[in-house]
Amino acid sequence: MSAERLNLLNLSLPRIRQLHLSWLAFFISFAVWFSHAPLMGHLREVFNLSSEQVKALLILNVALTIPARVVIGSLVDRYGPRVVFGTLLMVAAFPCWAFAMANSFEQLAVTRLLLGFVGAGFVVGIRLISEWFPAREVGLAEGVYGGWGNFGAFASYVTLPSLALLFGGEDGWRWAIASTGALSFLYGLVFLWRARNTPAGASYFKPKKATALEVSNRRDLFFYIGASLPLYLALFVIVWRLGPQGFELYGPGTQLLAVGIVLTLAVVQLSQIWSVNKERWLEPAPEQDSYPFKQVAILDLSYFITFGSELAVKSMLPLFFLDTFAEVTPVTAGLLASGFAFTNLIARPGGGWLSDRIGRKKALSILIGGLLLGFLLMSQINSSWPVLVAMAATMLCSCFVQGGAGAVFATVPLIKRRLTGQISGMVGAYGNAGAVVFLTALTFVDASSFFLVIAACAAVVLAAVQFLNEPKGHIAEVDEDGRVQLIEVG
Repeated sequence: MSAERLNLLNLSLPRIRQLHLSWLAFFISFAVWFSHAPLMGHLREVFNLSSEQVKALLILNVALTIPARVVIGSLVDRYGPRVVFGTLLMVAAFPCWAFAMANSFEQLAVTRLLLGFVGAGFVVGIRLISEWFPAREVGLAEGVYGGWGNFGAFASYVTLPSLALLFGGEDGWRWAIASTGALSFLYGLVFLWRARNTPAGASYFKPKKATALEVSNRRDLFFYIGASLPLYLALFVIVWRLGPQGFELYGPGTQLLAVGIVLTLAVVQLSQIWSVNKERWLEPAPEQDSYPFKQVAILDLSYFITFGSELAVKSMLPLFFLDTFAEVTPVTAGLLASGFAFTNLIARPGGGWLSDRIGRKKALSILIGGLLLGFLLMSQINSSWPVLVAMAATMLCSCFVQGGAGAVFATVPLIKRRLTGQISGMVGAYGNAGAVVFLTALTFVDASSFFLVIAACAAVVLAAVQFLNEPKGHIAEVDEDGRVQLIEVG
């Protein structure tokens, strides 16, 4: 079956059922993750939050997602997507309910930090979908999974304020948020019941050690260590922004403690990298186990610019429209900005489909090039533009942003099957790190310069993509019985 004839309505096919089970799990995880956002105005009044405290909650919501995606990626490769995703959805309900019952800013902050872990659910489905779809269809399938699942955040914006009104009373917001936790818990049970890691008779390949990525040679070991460090730098930026020099969420003593925790995490991770790959210091891996780590590094950068800019722009776009156009009200600004997120429903599957059709490297080059031009265009928006034209420009840019994210994860499953969860985790973490970097840049420059910063980063990433190897032929994996199996990747 060719990618263009993939019938998403044919539920008689097991792989189509698994796809729908997976994107719905991701959809629910995002609905829980962003359940606070549409009710933040009400929370500000109820808890008398300052603007700094509101911003701190938004940062805390994504802080833990960076290390969590790396951890969840390892767990997926070791235990399989069914158990990991089902358990994650069920566990996420508890901090969600705790957030709904919070009575102070401190309780809101702690529970929102813990809820950042559910944002790592995305990487689980990447491995699951790759097990069920061949290379000629995997881009579109992963795009549907990512694009439709991402829509869970949009669903929260649309439904939770109305649900809070429906519950009514002073605690309506609590019941609305708690309902997303109940949905997550129940669907976790459904996922454990109905999801399967692989088609019947297929092998689920596991890494020899899942605490860190396996690399192929000494050069790639250095490359891997270097690529891991920016994730911890992003965590240091978060610690800095929340501390005395930023939003003053805590004092110098607590900030030093947070720095120590991040340093400990970095040391532990680096020691695991060495433990898993110390044999590569002396000799390279056998040919059947080898893969070029530069593939992972290039996809890291690609998701840094695509998903990183997506998260950052979503955060600032309503205020950008409000400040730029005098005739725009806060409600209208929100509606205008929603167009940037709405395109995800089609654009991300479109990026995966394009990768299936014309090749991974070519599609990624086209989409990141379009992203670059899109942000150059957005940097020129000012009050003299018609509002609808400005909205059209943002939606056009968004198509390349979301499409580029789809193209990234159309390539991730084709590098090394048994490591797909860990690769997805690292690439996904780079997306969150990108959001941290770009939002930090926004605190120093105006909106126009902010868009130019993203465009400049896109130019660097576009150059890096030209070194990506187009997946071709087959990759080899060894099953539990010691037999070598070939998996087609292009």
